Amino acid sequence: MSRGGGKGPSLKDKLDGNELDLSLCDLNEVPVRELAALPKATILDLSCNNLISLPSDFCSLMHLVKLDLSKNRLQQLPLDFGRLVNLQHLDLLNNRLVTLPVSFAQLKNLKWLDLKDNPLDPVLAKVAGDCLDEKQCKQAAVKVLQHMKAIQSEQDRQRQRKLQAEREMEKKREAEQRAKEAQEREVRKREKAEEKERRRREYDAQKAAKQEMEKKTKKENVQTRKPASSSRPAQPPRHRHSWSRSVLRVLLLVLLCVLCTLAACKLTELQRQPLCVSVNTLYEDVVAALQNHKTLQNMLQQNSQQ
Repeated sequence: MSRGGGKGPSLKDKLDGNELDLSLCDLNEVPVRELAALPKATILDLSCNNLISLPSDFCSLMHLVKLDLSKNRLQQLPLDFGRLVNLQHLDLLNNRLVTLPVSFAQLKNLKWLDLKDNPLDPVLAKVAGDCLDEKQCKQAAVKVLQHMKAIQSEQDRQRQRKLQAEREMEKKREAEQRAKEAQEREVRKREKAEEKERRRREYDAQKAAKQEMEKKTKKENVQTRKPASSSRPAQPPRHRHSWSRSVLRVLLLVLLCVLCTLAACKLTELQRQPLCVSVNTLYEDVVAALQNHKTLQNMLQQNSQQ
């Protein structure tokens, strides 16, 4: 146990039943480790010392039922002071406290509280009131607990609203991110479609150019072959000439046959045959018809003279 930084007697020597009196010991700090080793000490008196603050592990002394911290220089209590759930009696007279930690609302078994002679926040001071007798101190415990519970509830609501706002903000960011990603996908899709259309146009242009080149090459090849074909112009007329000669030959042969038949029917004894009679009659009719034309008549005269 520290007494102004020095060593003192053991805490066990000061233990009287379940009460441990460490008042007027000129303590600068609380010997939490030694106190934790004495779970029977449910009543602890630390009044009239030089305590400025309580260590955070002080709140592990959950066996405490009555605690006297009056006439010290405490400026604040640990944030988790509410862990002392078994505390029923708390004396904080004549310290330098302005407010209490929100966890104070968890001291559900607190029945007695003295906050006199502290520079309390006006609202808290009004709630705590005076602790001039037992009744007022009990009322102070009830009212301060209710006040701290209200503060805790309001803080919980604010925390919930903050969490809700953060969740909504997160949802909004996620929605904006999704919209941004969708827009980026749409842009990529449009760019891909444009690129595909560009490649298609290039392909069509190349195909058209290729077809134009093939057409031009084919035209050049045709023009190149024309002189070669013009060097042999006699072939088509030769075919036509051969065909004309063949027709002429056939006509001459037919004419010769007709003349031979006519001569045979005129000059031989066959003229009395029915065929020759028909031939002679046809010949005479033809000659009679041709004599009506002067030119043919002259030709016939010349032929007769010959």
